[in-house]
Amino acid sequence: MVTGTTSVPRLVIAAPSSGSGKTTVATGLMAAFAASGLAVSPHKVGPDYIDPGYHALATGRPGRNLDAYLCGPQALPGLFGHGARGADLAVVEGVMGLYDGAAHQGELASTAQVAKVLRAPVVLVVDAASQSRSVAALVHGFASWDPEVRVAGVILNKVGSDRHEELLREALAGSGVPVFGALRRVGAVHTPSRHLGLVPVAERRAEAVESVAALADRVRAGCDLPGLLELARSAPPLPGPAWDPAHSLREARSADAGHPAGPDTESGTGPESGAGRGTRPVVAVAGGSAFTFSYAEHAELLTAAGADVVTFDPLRETRLPEGTRGLVIGGGFPEVYAAELSANEPLRAAVAALAASGAPIAAECAGLLYLARSLTPEPAEEEAAPLPMCGVLPADARMSGRLTLGYREAVALSPSPLLPVGARVRGHEFHRTVITPGAGEGPDGPVDGAGGGPAALPAWGVVRPTRQVEGFVRGGVHASYLHVHWAATPGIAASFVRSCAR
Repeated sequence: MVTGTTSVPRLVIAAPSSGSGKTTVATGLMAAFAASGLAVSPHKVGPDYIDPGYHALATGRPGRNLDAYLCGPQALPGLFGHGARGADLAVVEGVMGLYDGAAHQGELASTAQVAKVLRAPVVLVVDAASQSRSVAALVHGFASWDPEVRVAGVILNKVGSDRHEELLREALAGSGVPVFGALRRVGAVHTPSRHLGLVPVAERRAEAVESVAALADRVRAGCDLPGLLELARSAPPLPGPAWDPAHSLREARSADAGHPAGPDTESGTGPESGAGRGTRPVVAVAGGSAFTFSYAEHAELLTAAGADVVTFDPLRETRLPEGTRGLVIGGGFPEVYAAELSANEPLRAAVAALAASGAPIAAECAGLLYLARSLTPEPAEEEAAPLPMCGVLPADARMSGRLTLGYREAVALSPSPLLPVGARVRGHEFHRTVITPGAGEGPDGPVDGAGGGPAALPAWGVVRPTRQVEGFVRGGVHASYLHVHWAATPGIAASFVRSCAR
């Protein structure tokens, strides 16, 4: 039995609501502490891919997500311990308001739940722009709502003047919740946004470096960093072992076989690895500016399962990596780069050829669009021509004016390199595009065998929040809007790599 504890000092940065300044404060704290010489582990509550990119830039370590809906609350201490291994401090940025979580499911996936699971003190970032004494009532409400959540400090944001700060601090003096900082209401640091939130770091790296440095300067000037570090060190040890990709694969394999996990023998480097052979198949992972959405644990699981993971940029490279036996295309913004992706005809042809060979391809959201016949980068009411994509799927995509957002529960409907029929997963959708048809329709449907290939089958039966059929399985291709965290279902990586090695 694997045992252990995690004793990394930690803080959760939360807020009463979205737009209060969590990302500003959390990223600034990460950068300021890292600049002081501390090894800072960055984390983000929820499924968001974009903020962790800024966290990684601030700290020099991978930004990691802590999502109780996707992975289950019981998995979070281990995932946290894995990400924070060797760190002097961990900073966890919350999501939405402190107590906001998955719709109609109580505290599930809320920042409050994660703080409780991690036994971490919470620092509340309050937008004080239009209040003075009322701030005490607000903080009191959040601090007393759930006695198991330790709201241990406040950072005041958008403070108008010295006089305003004096009034706010006076109001909070008797609250029992100390003030660890006050940030002035000044011109916002330039962090441009578009239809799905902040522009990812990969698309504006030089500017992003400047933005993160400016956030660090603001936080350093306005916050009590020694006091916050002392608060972080008050977090008690977190029982349980850190998550380990190789061990999680062994547990998944043992569960499938119906017997307990055996000794720690898997190295992911030889015949006993998930590949099932002595060679390590190359798994190409799409990256670059068009495909920035990925959880760090996915590549770690693929490596532990026996693959050589090679990242490539579909905007710049005209060939798949040498020896590619499988392809993973995560989320991102192909609609922004549709013209460039379409113009890269040699790579589109190489992807189509890989799919035609039966090699496993896992595509989520942006990857789904890239594998379609075409992508129109404007909504239906706008005049725009469809641009050719890889043509792997018998479907066409375009931008939409409607945001699709939320957690999903789904069941695998068709056999694929990822999961067997009947496997249940939890996932997340986040996009402003539509694809027609929305799912493979099976061997008797109108999309059967389009392009001369095998039939397009449905990938998922979504069972919550509403029932619908979604995504495509075609040969070795599994493509869907659903983002799934493989740490919750590590068998996905093992099955994928086994398919590569066949």
